[in-house]
This record gives sequence, C-alpha cells and structure tokens, in this order.
Amino acid sequence: MATIKITQRAKVLANGEYPIFLRFTKDRKTKFISLKLSCDLSQWNETKSEFRKNYPNYKQMNSALTEIRNRAEKIISDHLGKGEDIALDEFEGLFLNFKGDKKISVKEFWDEYIDDLNKSGRTGNAKFYKFSKNSFFKFLENKNIYFKDITPTLLGKYEVYLRANNNIDTGVSAKMRAIRAIYNDAIRKGCASKEYYPFTEYKVSKLKGTSNKRALSIVDVHKVINLDMTEHPTLIDSRNYFVFSYYTRGMNFSDMMKLRWENIVDGKVIYVRSKTKARFIIKVLEPVQQILDYYKAQKRETKYVFPIVLKENSTPMELEYRKERTIKKYNKDLKEIASICKIDGKITSYVARHSFATNLKQSGVSTDIISEAMGHQNLSITQVYLKELENDVIDSAMETLLQKVTK
Repeated sequence: MATIKITQRAKVLANGEYPIFLRFTKDRKTKFISLKLSCDLSQWNETKSEFRKNYPNYKQMNSALTEIRNRAEKIISDHLGKGEDIALDEFEGLFLNFKGDKKISVKEFWDEYIDDLNKSGRTGNAKFYKFSKNSFFKFLENKNIYFKDITPTLLGKYEVYLRANNNIDTGVSAKMRAIRAIYNDAIRKGCASKEYYPFTEYKVSKLKGTSNKRALSIVDVHKVINLDMTEHPTLIDSRNYFVFSYYTRGMNFSDMMKLRWENIVDGKVIYVRSKTKARFIIKVLEPVQQILDYYKAQKRETKYVFPIVLKENSTPMELEYRKERTIKKYNKDLKEIASICKIDGKITSYVARHSFATNLKQSGVSTDIISEAMGHQNLSITQVYLKELENDVIDSAMETLLQKVTK
C-alpha cells in the first residue's frame, strides 16, 4: 500500500522556518521529497496538510499544494491501474520529472543528454552518444522503453546482436558504457530507480578483451623525429603533431589543437585535459621546444600554438569541423611518413600516446610509475595512472626517454 502526505519536518532552517516535504510511504519505507517551501510552526496545519490563514497568500499556496498532491496521486494510480509496482526512487524520479500523462522514456532522456553535451560544447561526445543511441534503438526496432525495462537479460541480448553484427569487445564495451552512463545520469536526476539498476548483474568490465594498441619502438620514433622535412614540406605539421604529442605524455589531439601560448609557462606546458579535466604540468624537452619555436616564428594572428584552429571565438561546431578535417589529413600524412621511414604497420594519431607509454616502460622506468595499466587495456586506465603520478618523477623519466632517442 502506497500513501502520500504533505508534511512539515521538525528540522529548523537557517531562516528560522521549518521545511515542507512530500512524504511517500510504501511497505513501511519512507521517502521525503523537498517541495522547496517553508514556514513558521504557527503557519502550518499538520492535520490538514495546508498553510494557515496567517501565511502570506495562503489560498494560492494551498491551491499549489493541492496540485502537488494530485500529481503524486496520479503517479501512484497510473501504476496501480497497470498492475505495476513502484519503488521509492522511481516515485521520486517520476514526481520530480512529471510530464502530465507521460513519464520520461529512455529515448527522451538520451536525446536530452545529447542536447546538453552539444550545448556545453562537447560535440565529440555528443556524436558518440548519438551513435550509441541509434545502435541501441535499432536493436530495439525503435520500441519506446523506460529505464526499468533495461534488464540484464535485455543487455545480454543486445550484446549478442552486436557480436552478430561484427562488433568486437571494444565496440561492444563502448556501447554498453554509453548505456551505463545514461542510466547513471538518469538515477542522479531522479528519472530512474537504483532498484532496477541492471549493471550490478551485467558487468561491462568483462568486455575488456585483449589490447592490440599500436606503438612505435624507440628506433622508429627516432626515424620520425630525424626525417628530413626539407624533402617533405607538406608533412611538417603532421610530423610536429606526432613528436609534440609523444614528448608531452601522449597529449590527445583535441587538447593539442586547443593549446594556447598562455599554456606555455616557464619551460612547462600547463593544460587541463578535456576528457578528464585533469591538470597536467609537463616539462618542455628539447624536441618540444624546437616545435614551439617553429610555430612561434610564424606569428599567426590567433593565440593557438598550432595552425589548426584558425580563428578566435570559434563555436563548438566549428572546432569539431576543424578537428575532423585536420585529423583526417594528420592520419593520412602519418601513413605516408611511415612509408617514407620504412615503418611497418599503420600509424594513427593515437600511436604517439601508446608509444610514449610503451617506450617509457621498455626504457627501464619502474612499473610502479608507468603501471601495467598504462595503455594496455584502454586509454582510460592509462589516463588514471598518469594523472596520479608526480610531475617531477615523470619529467625525470622523460629525460631518460629523450636520452635514449638522441644517443
């Protein structure tokens, strides 16, 4: 039996008043939902659950309380009418996100999530979540579902569907992590209940698989660094991006393109990584300084280090366009550089990051510093370990790496 009551709680606020809550009780368990209202004890009638006449605008406020009560009762009656149970957290989510006759569906919530990413300028993430949403709802044949419908069984069927469509572990894992992130956000916002959380049983971690990350040996990195660029002037920028990334702890391309001259301070590269919001302070080694000097001499009008973002105050969509266009050329150029340097295998923009991690380890740097997780399973583990290392320890290790190359 589920019951509701609007009540005043006996916890005094900073203004001396007492808060008004909606109390939802089910199976002897209680959930209090703040109504963002408060009044003096003398202004509240607990028996009738309404404001007394001495409360300002008491008639209008009591009408508002009636609407709140009706909303809560409708949520309960809708579930009872369908023969459905309703958990405490689910009731709270439905109440806080009430949409008349309709509770928010997974697709609606997912679309709002993508919209928020676009508005915050995280257009790359927005594209990933849109791609993941389209994949999931293609599997569902565009069926309208709610978060409680996402069960471990459904996720298992989706995994089978993905593998039948040639998705490997990394692809399956990425799509499942997207669903998990959406579900977690829905719980935080009160749109889904923890009671039905499917990822307690369905483990995304089982999808890690075996890493096949590409990394260049120190010898091959040396070939790229020493390539005579006078014979290949169209490849200069791409070669510079690769070397710069390698000697700045595998800096991501997205962060390189947004790097400004103000991020270069007293022989250090100081920046906040877009993906993790972690702050990095990296010593400028000689190869990095040479690249900085090269672009400084160009005296471009923008304050960006690299000639990727061509104007100040670019919109998120413009930045995404420049990123996609430049990284496409970057990867094409790296393929040509590999051919010129007689390096076997495919080189992409991520190879600099993998090479940095692998070569530090192979150079004798302690595994306590680099850690087995750095780039071996996925980049997120790499980033976690790098974030936790002391800057001077890493800088010292990188000096060792530089010496290996220049000998």
